[in-house]
Amino acid sequence: MANVKELKVRIGSTKSTLKITSAMKLVSAAKLSKAQGRIQGFRPYSSELDKTVRVAAALAENYSHKYLTENNQTTNAILVISSDKGLCGGYNSSLYKKVRTYLEANKAHENKIYFIGKKVKDLLKREKRTGEKTYNFSKAEPSFSETQAIVSELASLFEQGKLGKIFVAYNSFVSAIEFNSTIKQVLPMTVSAADKEELLKEFPVDFKYEPSAKEILDSLIPEVLNSTIYTSILDAIAAEHATRMTAMDNATTNSKEMIRSLTLTMNKLRQAAITTELTEIVSGAESLNS
Repeated sequence: MANVKELKVRIGSTKSTLKITSAMKLVSAAKLSKAQGRIQGFRPYSSELDKTVRVAAALAENYSHKYLTENNQTTNAILVISSDKGLCGGYNSSLYKKVRTYLEANKAHENKIYFIGKKVKDLLKREKRTGEKTYNFSKAEPSFSETQAIVSELASLFEQGKLGKIFVAYNSFVSAIEFNSTIKQVLPMTVSAADKEELLKEFPVDFKYEPSAKEILDSLIPEVLNSTIYTSILDAIAAEHATRMTAMDNATTNSKEMIRSLTLTMNKLRQAAITTELTEIVSGAESLNS
């Protein structure tokens, strides 16, 4: 069993850890507040734009777009959005398991992996899975223009027929204590025959376009792709801050509990030492009096 001196050292180090975890919790909470505001403000726009454009593209007569057309290429790409830093609970490990499951289920296709953030990349390296490219940004949170550059590069490969499908893997923010590891297809933006039939029932009359449907959709479809990827990045950032805040809150609680437990043990050892000394003093006094 540890002695009083050793326990004092452990209590001191745990108190230092407590200060760090408390500070990190506060920082993450502040960052989460900002990130949550951004994703809650941008997600409805992105979702409604995507829905509206898909409906219009599916219903427009004699309309086609390169982003809506499937090709026979069997090489796919997956953009994995993870964090650069740790100490965020199961944030990266959950996404890693999701990506690994996807890769195992799609062995028939060649899958090129692109990364934003290095944690999942490092985990996949252990399985000898290498990525095509890792994107870095001037700040921790990329701007919309930086996201557009990534989208442009991947979309160009799709247009050239070098990629058959493009997926994005990320942690979708749900709440401060919950996220969902998600993989979704972003190209091609196809609408199934069944969905198109349902849309025709819902909208039996064709829309009127001003200017033409082609001009409108040609400008909006790339915007849908940009906003979808950017929303995924904002989702991932908000989920990261939320998970780190929760992890640091748990670490802070555990540190406090450990300090309490170690202090109790130290006090018991002190009390035992005092009791032993008193017993020896009393025994010595009685032996002198006898």
